[in-house]
Amino acid sequence: MKELDLTQGSVPKVLLHFAVPFLLANVLQALYGGADLFVVGQYDDDASVAAVAIGSQVMQTVTGVILGLTTGTTVLIAIATGAKDYRKTASIIGTSIGLFAAVGAVLTFLMVAFHSRTVQLMHTPPEALADTEAYLWICSLGIPFIIGYNVVCGILRGLGDSRTPLYFVALACALNIVLDFLFLVVFRWGVAAAAAASCLSIALGTVLGFLPFVMGRLPLRFVRGTISARQLGNILANGSSEFFSSIAGSVMMVILNSVLLRLSGSMAVAAFSIVMYVDSIVGSLLFGMADSIQPAISYNYGARRRDRMLALEKRVLLTGAAVSLAALLWMQLGGQYVIPLFIQGDDPALLEMSLRAMRLFSLSYLLGWAGTCLSSFFTALNRPGRSLILAFSKTLVFPLACLAVLPAALGLDGVWLTAPAAGVLTAALAVWFLIAVLRQERAQDRQEGEGTPQA
Repeated sequence: MKELDLTQGSVPKVLLHFAVPFLLANVLQALYGGADLFVVGQYDDDASVAAVAIGSQVMQTVTGVILGLTTGTTVLIAIATGAKDYRKTASIIGTSIGLFAAVGAVLTFLMVAFHSRTVQLMHTPPEALADTEAYLWICSLGIPFIIGYNVVCGILRGLGDSRTPLYFVALACALNIVLDFLFLVVFRWGVAAAAAASCLSIALGTVLGFLPFVMGRLPLRFVRGTISARQLGNILANGSSEFFSSIAGSVMMVILNSVLLRLSGSMAVAAFSIVMYVDSIVGSLLFGMADSIQPAISYNYGARRRDRMLALEKRVLLTGAAVSLAALLWMQLGGQYVIPLFIQGDDPALLEMSLRAMRLFSLSYLLGWAGTCLSSFFTALNRPGRSLILAFSKTLVFPLACLAVLPAALGLDGVWLTAPAAGVLTAALAVWFLIAVLRQERAQDRQEGEGTPQA
């Protein structure tokens, strides 16, 4: 593994060599998650589409919990590596692997034991109930592999290597697509087979992910011992925003599915699932961009390079705005070409509803990028409290408040407009937090300058 010194070279060079591979990996991971939905949408009915969509929503929550905790590990590894404290880096890595082994065992047990109850809580349409349970049960068995893959990739990124995880996810994504077509189109094994294809593919990615450890390609050696309670608290705290936002997002999905079923039945749930999958691709770009540069920001923060740290975040914000505006235009003007990819045959009613939902929902891209980019920035600076409040408000508090008001006045359109309205509120809160953080950093710079001995 080739470690990149993230404090050296031009900012564009760092973005090219570190952030771009991370971003591509996130896009491939989103495509990986959507392969099941795409194939089922082409060769099965609306109930099967709803089953895969709802099962995927639950697994996205589980994956979000895992990613949240791995984010805490990545940030601490990057800060320690930037400060050249390699023994601390090795200690964090070794302890994190043990921590996630325990988390994996608990999550797998809970999901396998309570998958049926979870499906019921998601307000799954009756006609999709059996397929959703089967899909979620099989995916739950693959949780140890999901954890293993994300932990390894998080560690490598914290050490400055974002290319190796890209190779892993590319191979896993290709295998998942091949197995989906083989199981669903050739053998006609149904929705459960789509889950099996996903599990087998991520298992391959996990095995490949451990190769740098087994082959001794890491630029350090592990040390045995225990991590301090403070360090463990930092891992959990820095991952708390992603952790709780995933939980909050799942709760919000349950509420939205309930409202959609009441307003317009299972067709509205299917339409929303299609829009949310397309949104997941755009979201993967935004999250990937913000998270891809997060280790570099943490690295420079640990090295006390605040000028470079802010220069990196400025480019993240500018790129996030550009990507979001491009996505807005794409969904406004090209939705009629995208939605039929997820609809079997000719279903004009579902097409019309999905197109309306997409055009209204996509207005959230006008300002939604600000909350995503700045939440990641606060985490990178080891300020988990602000990141948590912002992420929680973005995924639950503001959407819930908007959902309580808008559908009563606008009906189904009010549901589609919940995300844009919540995005405006999130952006305002994010800017307020940013101003406060910048003031704190400037004050700390002045204190450090005053404490420097004069020659």
